[in-house]
Order: sequence, then C-alpha cells, then structure tokens
Amino acid sequence: MVDTAANSGAPTRYVIIGNGAAGTTCAETLRKQDPSSHVTLIAGEPYALYNRVSLPPFLKLQATEQKVMMRTPEQQEKIGIHLLLSTWVTSVDVEEKTVTTDRAGVFPYDKLLIATGGTPRQSQIPGAQDCAHVHYFQTLDDSKAISDEAHHAKSIVTVGGSYISYELTDAFAIRKVPCTWVMRGPRFLHRTLDPEGGELVDEIARTAGVTVIHGEELDHICRSNGAVTGVVTRSGRSIEADMVGCGLGLNMYIDFLAGTPIEVRTGVVTNEYLETNVPDVYAAGDVAEFFDVTIGQSHRLGTWANAIAQGRRTALNMLGRREQFVDIPLYTSTLFHTKLSVMGLTGEEDSGLEAVQRCNRQEHTYRRLFFRDDRLVGGAFIGEMKGRAKLLNMIKSGQPVEGPKEALLEVS
Repeated sequence: MVDTAANSGAPTRYVIIGNGAAGTTCAETLRKQDPSSHVTLIAGEPYALYNRVSLPPFLKLQATEQKVMMRTPEQQEKIGIHLLLSTWVTSVDVEEKTVTTDRAGVFPYDKLLIATGGTPRQSQIPGAQDCAHVHYFQTLDDSKAISDEAHHAKSIVTVGGSYISYELTDAFAIRKVPCTWVMRGPRFLHRTLDPEGGELVDEIARTAGVTVIHGEELDHICRSNGAVTGVVTRSGRSIEADMVGCGLGLNMYIDFLAGTPIEVRTGVVTNEYLETNVPDVYAAGDVAEFFDVTIGQSHRLGTWANAIAQGRRTALNMLGRREQFVDIPLYTSTLFHTKLSVMGLTGEEDSGLEAVQRCNRQEHTYRRLFFRDDRLVGGAFIGEMKGRAKLLNMIKSGQPVEGPKEALLEVS
C-alpha cells in the first residue's frame, strides 16, 4: 500500500492503542526516529506508563507507588506524544483508516499499532460476581485495592495455578496473612514443571506458611451482608476467608476489532514482522500472537522485556525497516524465599517437547530443560540460576545438542 501521508508531504499519523511497555516504547521510538510524525497514544487507564513488573513488589510492601510510576503525561507531551488517558477504543475502520473512542472522538491513522494486552479472566462461580472482596491482579488500581484490603484481612484464599495466583499468594505470605492456595490442576505451572518440581514448589510454599490444595475448584463463595466469609470447594471442603484473590489467566482485549478483517485467535495474529493481515496495522506486546521464527510457530509472549523489544521493533518496521522480531521469552521472579526462572519454549506452549530434569529437595533447587529434536528450546529453574545465561545462548543460537541431553542439567 502506498503511504499517502509520505507522498503528500504531511506528517505520518501513528495511532497506538495501549500505553503499556509495548505501546509506549513504540510511541517514543517513533517520535525519536521521525520527529515530524504525529503520534497518538490511547490509554484505557488513568495513568501514563508504569512498571507492571514492580506491581508484585508493591503488593509485597517492597516498592512504593512512586517507584512503580515511569512516565507522566507532561513527559509524554514534552516529547510530542498526544496521550489520551481513561479513553477506550470502541471500533476500528480499516477501510477509512480510523479509530473511534468512547470519549475523545475519531482519529485517522496512516499506521496503527494494537498493543492492548488483556484483562483478567473473571470467576464465574456463584458469589464472585460484583463482590468487592474478590480481587484480580493486573493493574495499578487492582494492586492498590488488594493492598488496602490485605491490611485488614485475617485469612485469604487464592485461586489458580498461574504466575498471577502465585504472586498474590507470595504477597499475602510476606504480609503474614494466613493464605490457602487452591489449584484445579495437579501442581503450579503443571505443563512446565514435572510432578517432582510441583512437589518442591509445595514444600517451598508450606515453608512460607501457605496451605496448598490441588485438584480442587471452588463451588461458591460464601457471603454475609456483602462481605466474604469463606469458600466451599466442589468436594465440599469449607475454607474460612474474608478475601479471595484470583489468577485465572487473561482474555486479550480485542473486542473492539469485531467486524474488521484483522485476524484474531487468542490474540491478534501477526507475521514475524509484527504485521497483521491488514496493511499498515501492527500488533505488539501480550496481545500479539506472532510468528516466531526461532520455533517455527505462532505464540504470544507475556513478559515486560519482550513487550519493550516488540514495541521498539514495531516502530522501526512502521518506519519502513522491515526487520523480523526474534527474541526468547524470559520470566524471572521470586518464589517465596527462593527464585523461579522460565525461559524459551516449554510444555505450556507445546506438549510434545522432550524434557529432562533434576531436583534437589534438600537444597530446594530444580532444573528442567525442553528439547525439540536435537535443539534446546526452553527451561525452568528453581533456586540455583547458574548456567542459565549459557543455556539461553544455546536456545538463541539453535545449535544442535551433542551428547546426552542430561549433561546440560549440569551446565554452570
């Protein structure tokens, strides 16, 4: 498609939906590389960019709200970004090349980026709907509400086997609030960890004072005068609680694309250049279901570093460079008193991968490596992190593994 703005001599109009790490990085890169451009950044939240990686430390009383914030509207305005806060996109017209919002009008674009991320999946069990004491953890406002209530909570139930449910559980454990962690699956990250790894996580959680329950789902939440008093599982187990934290995954925020020809599956489908099937429309960050040339298939990445890298690469491609996005996902967090790291492709994305693992229950260390044929493609680590950088470089290089795969478990 011909770039009409470039041909007419008018500034290129970039519209970016979503001001998280991907969207803000893209906007700032565009303004730096093309100072004459017009960049509109549309944000559903009332804040400029803040660090979502800092939200768990904020919840654990290890970081202040001031430390969480990364940008101000004034800073964005100073570099020429037109930032719209508390504004939601209601529709996109790819023929007219316009974006319609709920309160700020209609914005024409020459290039469009969708970087909307997702919204927490809501619990559908009786008692959860419209309950102020049932919390989801995604935004700064979510974190504030959870933190305020946790100050007064006497006991809490967390639900789910995801990273989010763990972060909530860890935060409550650090606050010394009795917490019961309920998971439908057989273990935390059950597609990434094997049974022994799951048992190690349970041991670490119990050391932190957490009660762990597997193979259970909540049947309903008990309430009295609008306040939570406990939960009942499907097996009939009653657990006292005055607060419930849910980590049930995300639904990608793509409803506003209904009726457009933009291809969506779980997220917005793109090629390796982060381009959608519609000319001049791109996607980046959590919402992008992109073709990963390192593994030869499409998937999504949900880490802060990957979002920044995708935002930067998308900006350069919008400017005409057309460079593939190639990166390895890397998630690192505390795990109660120790550390957890997951990198590359794991059983979460591909159940057909070969895996080798070792576990030291006494030292609370664990390593599991994933292979596709003779290539190392991913890994999970608990406790000891030595050798992780070397293994990450092996994943990036795609070099064949020579000799026994189990030997890589000892790389340091």
